Amino acid sequence: MTKVLVTGCAGFMGSHVVDECLAKGYEVIGLDDLSGGYEENVNSDATFVRGDILDHDLVESLFEQHQFDYVYHLAAYAAEGLSQFIKRYNYNNNLIGSVNLINAAVRHKCKCFVFTSSIAVYGTNQLPMTEDMIPQPEDSYGIAKLSVEQELKVTHEMFGLNYVIFRPHNVYGVRQNISDPFRNVIGIFMRKILEEQPMTVFGDGEQTRAFTCVRDVTPILVSSVEKQEAYQNTFNIGASKPYSVNELAQEVAAALGKELQVEHLPARNEVVHAYADHAKVEKILGYKDTVSLKEGIREMAEWVRTIELKPTKSFTSIEIEEKLPPVWKQYITS
Repeated sequence: MTKVLVTGCAGFMGSHVVDECLAKGYEVIGLDDLSGGYEENVNSDATFVRGDILDHDLVESLFEQHQFDYVYHLAAYAAEGLSQFIKRYNYNNNLIGSVNLINAAVRHKCKCFVFTSSIAVYGTNQLPMTEDMIPQPEDSYGIAKLSVEQELKVTHEMFGLNYVIFRPHNVYGVRQNISDPFRNVIGIFMRKILEEQPMTVFGDGEQTRAFTCVRDVTPILVSSVEKQEAYQNTFNIGASKPYSVNELAQEVAAALGKELQVEHLPARNEVVHAYADHAKVEKILGYKDTVSLKEGIREMAEWVRTIELKPTKSFTSIEIEEKLPPVWKQYITS
């Protein structure tokens, strides 16, 4: 039986990848430290291991015990804006932890390493973003993701480890963490509405993103290991139609049956417009963007109505406080 490791298995995208792998008949070992996910997200047919990818002894022991055919690496702290203020934390979790996995994959002859990067590697670039552009990340998160991409390329050249890199963007849906005030704008908006507070928008709200339903993305991530032509390739993946944050706020309010209430905050340092071209993933992996924003938001809203809100997670590892957006300070503990 094909045996796979899914890191970040208790998180949002990771839990959906676990489901897809199980549906294919794979034996799934899931690894997660529960810093951003919840054990109840993990399918009970998977073997769950609570642990940190920074624990290289644990990582090595898992590879030694299970001899994984494939690795799906989704463990990350994906807060682009916050990453500038938590540089050491960002690079440890998003780069050094990834290197531990890559090392183990080489030593134990893993057949393919699937890595979820981000369109944050592009920075401000000509639109739409295409895979042949020279990456110019503008935040520490994007730099870390790009570094892992480059590490996979040189590791393949030196040791022959096959890889597939995906650059998803603004993925949302059922099981997204809506208790993290620093990331996942749709989750943040929904929580604000449920707590009867106005949605908070940085700047004028005219910045644009293409918001992607998780149901469109995870089947392609999982099946990519079956297609040799995907190996040693990087793919943008996500929705094709961009929307402004203001338009997004309107959709979220409508999905939850509430009147639109928005509080505009000072603009923060971020890429204003970000959307990608998906011709490559469509050609090689047959990707199709099928779930509309309205449909996906309403599906997520139905799920949100059924869950118990968990306490908002504070952050204890702020390394630089200068220029930290004031709205975030209430979620910082020393």
